[in-house]
Amino acid sequence: MPKKKDRTQSGTHALQALEDAGVAYELIEYEHSEHQDRGYALDTAKVLERDPATIFKTLMTLVDGKPVCAVVPATGLLNLKSLAKAAGGKRAEMMEPAKAEKLTGYVTGGISPLGQRRTSPTFIDSSAQKHERIAVSGGKRTLSVDVSPQDLATLTRGSFAQIADQSRHF
Repeated sequence: MPKKKDRTQSGTHALQALEDAGVAYELIEYEHSEHQDRGYALDTAKVLERDPATIFKTLMTLVDGKPVCAVVPATGLLNLKSLAKAAGGKRAEMMEPAKAEKLTGYVTGGISPLGQRRTSPTFIDSSAQKHERIAVSGGKRTLSVDVSPQDLATLTRGSFAQIADQSRHF
């Protein structure tokens, strides 16, 4: 029996999802710093010399015990109360990394909102709409993709909501 082709040459389901949908994207490959003082998303902005407000991180959460994907800028912190409200729930909490990896099929630091093993409701911080293009994980730690926020919302069946607090200081 032939093997099912379900990945691109780059080897991620996120890129395959973009290609299957015919969405325009820019592939960004880079090396992370040896030590990330402030997390992968901020390190990505530093390495790529980009405005950190255009780099978005994917966080897996539980809202009333059900998986929810949150996409927030590197410059912000996820507001769990705002996420719960946006998702129509009462309580949100961060998902354990091992559970997030199993659910999405990606490793922590490389979780993409695209091409996840199991699709979860997705909420993208409304600040994304201020940008023509944003970078999200391409499905591994050293790979990002630049996409339009609207294309990201369409592909993930995501909704825009104010879910991040822009309280991080550099």
